[in-house]
Amino acid sequence: MAMEELAAIKKLDFNMCMQCGKCTGSCPVSPKSKLNPRRFMLETAYLISPLTMHPPLNIQEKGELWDCTTCSTCSYRCPREVKPMDVLIGLRSLLVEAGNVPSTLGDALEGVYKYGNPWGLSRSKRQEWTQDLKVKYASEEEKIDLLYFVGCAASYDSRAQVVARAIVKNLNALSIDFSILGNKETCCGNEIISLGEKGLFEEIAGNNLALFDRYGVQKIVTTSPHCFHAFKSRYGRELAVKHYTQYFADLIDEEKIRFSGKIGKVVTYQDPCFLGKHNDIYDEPRKIIESIPGLRFEELGRSGKRSVCCEGGGGRMWYDIPGERLAEDRVREALDVGAEIIVVACPFCLLTFDDAIKTSGNEERIQVKDIMELVAETL
Repeated sequence: MAMEELAAIKKLDFNMCMQCGKCTGSCPVSPKSKLNPRRFMLETAYLISPLTMHPPLNIQEKGELWDCTTCSTCSYRCPREVKPMDVLIGLRSLLVEAGNVPSTLGDALEGVYKYGNPWGLSRSKRQEWTQDLKVKYASEEEKIDLLYFVGCAASYDSRAQVVARAIVKNLNALSIDFSILGNKETCCGNEIISLGEKGLFEEIAGNNLALFDRYGVQKIVTTSPHCFHAFKSRYGRELAVKHYTQYFADLIDEEKIRFSGKIGKVVTYQDPCFLGKHNDIYDEPRKIIESIPGLRFEELGRSGKRSVCCEGGGGRMWYDIPGERLAEDRVREALDVGAEIIVVACPFCLLTFDDAIKTSGNEERIQVKDIMELVAETL
């Protein structure tokens, strides 16, 4: 049954994989992990094949499957358009079925199931970040033209809450009518499906779609690229959703934004995987950054399509592995280009870089800020 399920999930012709190894060579965590996408492609092909000429894949011993950040670099760079990341997620689903999940990830999944967020915090605390802000909450008496979907990190983490507050201040400063779901909001489920928990994801997606229908939501703007990707590509329904970088870049194109302040700093930008590699969104964040007066923008040595994951996706916010974090290496790259601020557009990037700056002892040399924080400082 498990083999049939895996084959159905993949719908992939494994004969397309030519075992070139580009997936493993491109994997940002493989240097410090046993994670080997090329090997998994080969072993999975035999797992779902009647051929017995290769030793069977013992999935229950493949704990390195949890090391994957689902950055999609392996799939993005595959010359045959095979999708190793999807195979790894499929294998994770078999581990989930068997209950073979690291305890911290199990806690995150349980938190989403019970409380609607992977931190396992009370639903009643989800809108506490809105204190003293002008916000309109969803009401059945009025359809929502623009829904600001805050997301779990920006609702519960104190550092990421600063981004949510900045977005609200920016929308209000521009006299844009919007609503939030408040305590009715729940996890988007992107990391849940990335961890292989399909059943819980389907329940989340169904509940969120019902919520959007209940309040007549017409358009959605998200804080997180992960929420954006879930709504755009994983919900099975066409939703009018934009990441905030797309939304505010459009406002700049429409000349609806007039900056009044300046920031005299050298900045660089970290491309979030779920904006860049997953959705090919590279120009919009840079348009906003380069429109802010006073900034000097310097690209990282590895940027755009060559950017390196911060190591926060795919459940890795709740599961760490030994070795230097990728974000620490990226901090050094930022310092090498003379940056004083690492600009991000994803709550996970914000949190991983904030931690990396502290652990590398660079608090006096560089800081990390979300694009919306810079906009709020200069509007």
